[in-house]
Formats: sequence, C-alpha cells, structure tokens
Amino acid sequence: MRILEPEMRTDTDVDALSRGRAFVDLSRWRKVAVRGADARSWLNGLVSADIGDLRPGEARRSLLLSPTGAVRAEFTIAAVGDELMVLQDPDQERPVDSLLAPYVLSADVRLADRADELAVFAFPLEPAGLGEAAGLAGSERTRPSCVGDGAGVDVLTPRSDHDRAVAALSVSHRAVGPGALEAWRVAAGIPSATRDVSDGDLPDEVGLAGAVAGDKGCYLGQEAVAKARNLGHPRRILVHVTADAPLMRGDEVRAGESAVGTITSVAEVDGRSVALARVQWGARERSLTTGSGATLTPARRPD
Repeated sequence: MRILEPEMRTDTDVDALSRGRAFVDLSRWRKVAVRGADARSWLNGLVSADIGDLRPGEARRSLLLSPTGAVRAEFTIAAVGDELMVLQDPDQERPVDSLLAPYVLSADVRLADRADELAVFAFPLEPAGLGEAAGLAGSERTRPSCVGDGAGVDVLTPRSDHDRAVAALSVSHRAVGPGALEAWRVAAGIPSATRDVSDGDLPDEVGLAGAVAGDKGCYLGQEAVAKARNLGHPRRILVHVTADAPLMRGDEVRAGESAVGTITSVAEVDGRSVALARVQWGARERSLTTGSGATLTPARRPD
C-alpha cells in the first residue's frame, strides 16, 4: 500500500508546513491526562524522557519501553495547566493509557481520557506570524509540537471550540491534511513509531534516541538501553534516503547481493521519492538499492 496518494496532499501543502505557514488538525489523537499527587514522579519513573522539570507550556517526546528496552509506544508529554497531558497518534496499535494503567497500583494517580474534551492543532515548525491569532478563550499552547522534531507548537482548545479555532487559525495559516503531514515528516527524516518501528526494536535502532534522556535515573527498560549502548552501536539503524524511482513501504533494501533492510516510510515530494529505511548497522554507509533495482542515496535534510 502506498503511504500517500495524490488527493491526500499537495506539494504546496508540504511547502507551507516547511515554512511554518500551515497547521494540522490532530483532534482525533489520543489525549490522556495524568492526575494525582504522585502523577509527575510516577510517570517520570516509567517513561524514557525526563519530565521532572517540565513547566506549564513545555512538552517532551517520550517512549514507553519494555523491560528489555524495546519500543512499546511513542507519545508526547505536555504540561497543560496543572496536569500532564499525554498525546499519542491513534494509528499506534496500543493505547498509551492501557499500557500505563497496570503500573498505577497504589500510587495516587488517575488516568483520564480527554479525547472527547480537547481539540489539538499542530504546527510542526514554529508558526510564522501566528502572534495572538489563536488567542481563543480556554486555549493552551505547548512547545515543541508533538509532530515536530524539537520545534513547533501545539494549540489545545476545548472540543466545543473546534470550529471556531479552525476559523481563527486559518486567517493566517493553511489547514492541511494528514497526507501533507506524513509527506513533510518523511521529507524531514523524522521517525514514527507508527511506521518505522517493529516489535523488538530499540530506540537507537529506529531513530528515537532523542526521546531517551541520557542522564536520567531509573525508568522502565533503562538497564537494557544502557547495556545496548555500552556495546558500541545498535544492530541496525534508520537511514534517510531518496530514490531515482518510485518506492513502496516494505520494499527490500539490498547492499550488493545481500538483503540488509526494509523501506519503512515513503513519500513523494517535488517529484522525487523520499524514504526512511531500517538497515543493518554494517550496511549504513554502503551503496544501497531496493530489490527492484532502485538506487538509494542519502537525503539532505530540509532546512
């Protein structure tokens, strides 16, 4: 299955995202509030990011790992008012609240599903000229965006204000769909747990090392991550490539006669194929092709 179809996005939409002139409606995303006297310390002891000093309006990309260090879920934790909000792409098979619930035990923690209460609008890059245009009653802004790569801003509003928020944001910025966001993500080389992670993958193997705090104390899977890093390098790595021919997600990646990996994400932007591929560590600097013979070359990350 092709990830993108022509009617799902236009290159103009992708360009608008790349210039901070567009936003995406993520109101369908999962939104789980973590509340209670122990909320922050409890969550910080489980997730890979360090959220101990997270202040209102700040957000951090994070992971929930298995005891063996494998990625179980990816999400963003944002400090919204006096509570922590977990934002997760619903295309991930395992909802974050169902994964976290077994760890509550006797802690003073409550997980509240707020999917029907909040709307979320994401600017992957810092929006140009947004100013107070989105200054809607009851809205909150958190940085960085849950779909950016350490940049951008998310605007959260009451779900009842959804249409009014879209109208206000659209005065100065283009509303684009999920196809444009996916094309922008792949062109930018940003990994996704939905597309680029398979069962058993470690964060360093799928480009998610940035979601793991290097100097943080104990968290679920911490010992396994540290052990893997002490070995010197991961078993495989995510590479960002372009191709001289159309690509398909799932295409085999080869180095010479050897199969060394798989295309995990693909998009067509400005008439070219751009992809992320998970390949064996030893093949990362070799000449790569697909099983059908398409040449893969390293992609230059957009400015």
